[in-house]
Amino acid sequence: MSKPTPISGFPEWTPAQRMIEQFVLERIRATFELYGFAPLETRSVEPLDQLLRKGETSKEVYVLRRLQADTDGPAGDDALGLHFDLTVPFARYVLENAGKLQFPFRRYQIQKVWRGERPQEGRYREFLQADIDIVDRDTLPAHYEAEMPLVIGDALRSLPIPPVRIQVNNRKICEGFYRGVGLTDPEAALRAVDKLDKIGPAKVAELLAETAGASEAQAKACLALAEISAPDASFADAVRALGVTDPLLDEGIAELTAVVETAAAHAPGLCVADLRIARGLDYYTGTVYETQMIGYERFGSICSGGRYDNLASSGNVRFPGVGISIGVTRLLGLLFGAGALSVSRDVPTCVLVAVNAEEERAASNKVAEALRSRGIPTEVSPSAAKFGKQIRYAERRGIPYVWFPGAEGDEVKDIRSGEQVAAAAGEWTPPRADLKPLVGPAAAGA
Repeated sequence: MSKPTPISGFPEWTPAQRMIEQFVLERIRATFELYGFAPLETRSVEPLDQLLRKGETSKEVYVLRRLQADTDGPAGDDALGLHFDLTVPFARYVLENAGKLQFPFRRYQIQKVWRGERPQEGRYREFLQADIDIVDRDTLPAHYEAEMPLVIGDALRSLPIPPVRIQVNNRKICEGFYRGVGLTDPEAALRAVDKLDKIGPAKVAELLAETAGASEAQAKACLALAEISAPDASFADAVRALGVTDPLLDEGIAELTAVVETAAAHAPGLCVADLRIARGLDYYTGTVYETQMIGYERFGSICSGGRYDNLASSGNVRFPGVGISIGVTRLLGLLFGAGALSVSRDVPTCVLVAVNAEEERAASNKVAEALRSRGIPTEVSPSAAKFGKQIRYAERRGIPYVWFPGAEGDEVKDIRSGEQVAAAAGEWTPPRADLKPLVGPAAAGA
């Protein structure tokens, strides 16, 4: 077999990085459940017509095909694609199971997705997302849009990562404003403004003229709206100062004010109203969110989402919702690349039980079983080498304690300090800080 080469965009973490990832996922999951979200996992594939019906995603979808099609079997595999986010699968799940669900339905979903974009730092083709959504039947009160940042703020604050800032906007503000200045294609204008950070104001103005039919004055007004940013409800005064009026604009201002003020009461500084945030997917209809990690702003959002009213419907029944997604792999990839996270050891093992001689391995196994039964991660030495070699084996793996079985009593050694004490497998307990690997920010200069 020739030497394998990595496949770009499909990350494989080291065991230490994987332990950090599991720690992060557990903290996120715990926060989601504190807010009453129930777990859900959907299938990995969806019909292509569903994946492609909303937003500019056709170039990013991976199509599922068998290497050798079964011409005599059921057709349809070539009409399936791997999901590129979790919102579309969730909407489909709600439609299929509406009769079994209690509304408003709150769910979290932590699952891999696949997206065929160009791999770069913090961006992958296979990655893990952690989503929450609240969906209701026919109507969804706007206060749920104000709840989303609270959940995400608590989840991310529970992690040993830099602080975050959630940028919020409301699509009704943008659409109402564009209508108020006379644009007839608000969605085209939204897509143009969404590219502001990537291509700059001059190019966006050109794009507004080309795709939304904007005049120079209209494009200037759209860019002026996008420049408004405030950490409080003062953004509303800045919008009104532009002199544009429209009922939808007023509705959006009221809803965004509620989001900003609710977040400020819960966690001052968490949210900022930023009217350049548009989100490129067409299905968003209300509040939209993007989240920047302080110090990593150049890499864009690590957590995003928004309100959607028309993604899930059956006949005359609609299921509006609001959701937000943490890009777990994106977040961790950036921090791993910067060497910003560490774990206290590379293995879960807390104790290595030494083996006096191979014929006495059963005694060492018995000690290990007693320790494990009390929740202490334990392994038995791979060989009955001299104790010095067994200790060095533990050192290389980062295992803090070595247990020495003895005919007249056992002893356990903290190989970091050299302290060795008498111990019984049914009683001895390591300090809580040593029981499991600890995850935290990497030491400066490490």
